[in-house]
Amino acid sequence: MRRFVVGRTKSLVNRYQRSRVLSSTPLLLDSPSSMAAPPSSSHPSPPVTLETINPKVLKCEYAVRGVIVTLAERLQHELQANPGSHPFDEILYCNIGNPQSLCQQPITFFREVLALCDHPAILDRSETQGLFSADAIERAWQILDQIPGRATGAYSHSQGIKGLRDTIAAGIEARDDFPADPNDIFLTDGASPAVHMMMQLLIRSEQDGILCPIPQYPLYSASIALHGGTLVPYYLDEATGWGLEISELKEQLEAAKSKGITVRALVVINPGNPTGQVLSEDNQREIVEFCKKEGLVLLADEVYQENVYVPDKKFHSFKKISRSMGYGGDDISLVSFQSVSKGYYGECGKRGGYMEVTGFSADIREQIYKVASVNLCSNISGQILASLVMNPPKVGDESYESYAAEKDGILSSLAKRAKTLEEAFNHLEGVTCNKAEGAMYLFPRIHLPQKAIEAAEATNTAPDAFYAHRLLHATGIVVVPGSGFGQVLGTWHFRCTILPQEDKIPAIVSRLMDFHKGFMDEFRD
Repeated sequence: MRRFVVGRTKSLVNRYQRSRVLSSTPLLLDSPSSMAAPPSSSHPSPPVTLETINPKVLKCEYAVRGVIVTLAERLQHELQANPGSHPFDEILYCNIGNPQSLCQQPITFFREVLALCDHPAILDRSETQGLFSADAIERAWQILDQIPGRATGAYSHSQGIKGLRDTIAAGIEARDDFPADPNDIFLTDGASPAVHMMMQLLIRSEQDGILCPIPQYPLYSASIALHGGTLVPYYLDEATGWGLEISELKEQLEAAKSKGITVRALVVINPGNPTGQVLSEDNQREIVEFCKKEGLVLLADEVYQENVYVPDKKFHSFKKISRSMGYGGDDISLVSFQSVSKGYYGECGKRGGYMEVTGFSADIREQIYKVASVNLCSNISGQILASLVMNPPKVGDESYESYAAEKDGILSSLAKRAKTLEEAFNHLEGVTCNKAEGAMYLFPRIHLPQKAIEAAEATNTAPDAFYAHRLLHATGIVVVPGSGFGQVLGTWHFRCTILPQEDKIPAIVSRLMDFHKGFMDEFRD
């Protein structure tokens, strides 16, 4: 059985990030005299130190915004203060799925509706008719009529505005051809809070485990750590295009049980992050059957459902798959996550998303609502955007042609960029890269020379972090080391987004090829 090496790679990355070993063991003051003892120094210790904070926070890691990104931001400031101070003239952020930061333009219809909802006073002005499309004006009126007091600055119901949930449920129903209930929808500030909410619900102690893909999006490992659970890894098969094998799920489930771990849920990311694969319908049916048989909650991360780039694959939600298998709402516990941050819309900063929760009893639903209510509600702009994403302009609407052109232009360009970068990676010595079938990333494997691995270990750095660090200093290109996502023992990767605009891709490829050749020559065995 393959061994999971997140612990080893995290320790390497942690040593790279922190120069001293941190102890998470609390100091117990167990006698009145020791409690009353005066401080030994005129400068008492601060009330909060790394030794005294919650050890779960120390355990939590989030590689996507880790040390490499911090260094990139410092280099960017240096370039601004002293142009020409580095061998590149700009930082190219290929580390995170943040489309609009890399000049992707927002969808016009969505922004028109948002603007009108946030400033409804202009809806009655004559000049508005010439500045905004008629269907955007009509949609804004419809949405405002669903908001109490037409106040986008007020709190909403903790699950989200009912009329917007109605719209989202109708969109899900149109997508899947199966009914959707607005009462199953919980609107959230992006998909991440929804993931945290479910981890809060499911994890009771370290004896509770969550099956997660390796490589995985670090949100899951971070959330499991913060809530005190255990990540139970299952490995995607790189040799078969990052395939998900049911035999691997069974093997890891049994291994966890043998260690006294109660596995509560299975996380599936489709399309994959960081791996970019799109699951087949047959594979999805196997996954549903596995969860049903083992009594696991299926946590379906479907935020990249619009990002499919190959003609022989299509996105199918796990809810659609389970219903097509004859399983009803009470037969399998399923949570589907969606976000306005990805797709062709890329509205990361608006923080909109939702989870659709099915297959839970009424008393559990009450507990989920209670957790949601602690946060009062998600932001209203994000709620509106989520409804627009699930109900965009239709054929015959005034905005449809421009909307369709914007959407198709973004998705076709992403497909071109993915192919260009995939081909470039596969032309590099010692690098192999699977096809990006979907999502926004490539996850190439780098076969590093032994001298490079030894040089990395000499600096207490994971070898792929060492490579990413050198790449940044030489080219200004920011990627995320694969050790932040988890990987099979003895393999090294990095994640690179496909989001830089098309006119930037040739420069990225050129810089990358020159750097890689020099790196391999320097450390050649």
